[in-house]
Amino acid sequence: MKAPLSELQQLVVDAATDKKASDIIILDVRTRTDLTDYFMICSGRSKVQVQAIADNILERSYQSPFKVHAVEGHSTGNWIILDLGDLMAHVFHHETRSHYDLERLWGDVPVIAEMSGS
Repeated sequence: MKAPLSELQQLVVDAATDKKASDIIILDVRTRTDLTDYFMICSGRSKVQVQAIADNILERSYQSPFKVHAVEGHSTGNWIILDLGDLMAHVFHHETRSHYDLERLWGDVPVIAEMSGS
């Protein structure tokens, strides 16, 4: 862990961890985009696991003050994006994550947290 996480960041990390997400990372993208402040990126080993991770983040957010503004890609289970305003959660199938390699594309931004997970 690099720094204390915000309540929203902790909620998303905990929800992903509960469903055995792997290679969780939070990137600070505030200086690079106006879309959001942070990216949380994690992986699942199957379509079902990717969907379960996303569903758990959704469920936890519905029970909190943090609202989900949009969900993309849920039906395919390869790359699901959850827009939580200040944070965008990217839940990848591990092979899809390797292909798009967001960490390399955003390699010049600070890493806020990094957990290897399952």
